[in-house]
Amino acid sequence: MKVLANDGISQSAIDKLTEAGITVLENRVAREHLAKFINDNQVDVLLVRSATQIRAELIDECPSLKILGRGGIGMDNIDVDYAIDKGLYVINTPTASCKSVAELVFAHFFGLARNLHESNRLMPLEGDTKFDSLKKSFAKAFELSGKTLGIVGLGKIGIEVAKIGISLGMKVIAYNRTPKTEQIELHFFDGQSLTFQIKSVTLEDVLQKADFISINTSKLNAYILDAPEMEMMKDGVFIANTARGGVINEVALIDYIENGKIAGAALDVFENEPQPELPLLMNPALSLSPHIGGNTIDAQERIGLELAEQIINIKKELE
Repeated sequence: MKVLANDGISQSAIDKLTEAGITVLENRVAREHLAKFINDNQVDVLLVRSATQIRAELIDECPSLKILGRGGIGMDNIDVDYAIDKGLYVINTPTASCKSVAELVFAHFFGLARNLHESNRLMPLEGDTKFDSLKKSFAKAFELSGKTLGIVGLGKIGIEVAKIGISLGMKVIAYNRTPKTEQIELHFFDGQSLTFQIKSVTLEDVLQKADFISINTSKLNAYILDAPEMEMMKDGVFIANTARGGVINEVALIDYIENGKIAGAALDVFENEPQPELPLLMNPALSLSPHIGGNTIDAQERIGLELAEQIINIKKELE
């Protein structure tokens, strides 16, 4: 069996697959050459992250493919139903990167609340000449403790976001398209654990009450946060989108930042990836990162090993 990890895979996963008699190809093949490469090398398994698209046309062009794998949760870049109809196995790693994404949410929230995103831009430029004025301008800052955290999408990542919020002393409320109640378990270094219950509320409740809003939902056909939703929010709210580009109206976001309704926002994903709109990149109220939510060494190790285990198990089924 041959595996093409077109968007990369951890060395531990390569070692695990190799030990199982599986060949791993680490070539990064452009879309226009991908079908030819797969066919020339008789690739059985195509693994991707967010960069490579696996559409119906590619599936039809590559009869050797037996398994398609996505390193991460969302499957937006794979035509999953079509692949399954064609008899392919489709696998992913729904929990491996959840903690990494949740930690990035709060990295951005802390940066926004303490103006670190802007301070880090200006200190190298003006820190030696305008230290006192910078100190004064960045003094308007906030703590997260005691604030209300609103989570839009109480899935696996949303639960990890809730855990961090609870640990910081925040009040946590959440909206989920399908109403649900989740038991949130916190485990501590000394073996103690605590359980909290979160029952989802309406989107309006979250928008009207939250001081910090984290979007952790899958992509829909329409914006989850558009101008009417932003109008409902508390003045001075902070927003973080680490979910998908297209779940928040970026034009409306800029408008509500400029009129003072929204204090700041963090974007790890964009409607126009990989070329975000210039007004977003230049706005000082935005904390930005280039779609790195699940890209930690720890998460990539977990992702690779989970994919490897699934591939090995499927190989045994096929033998």
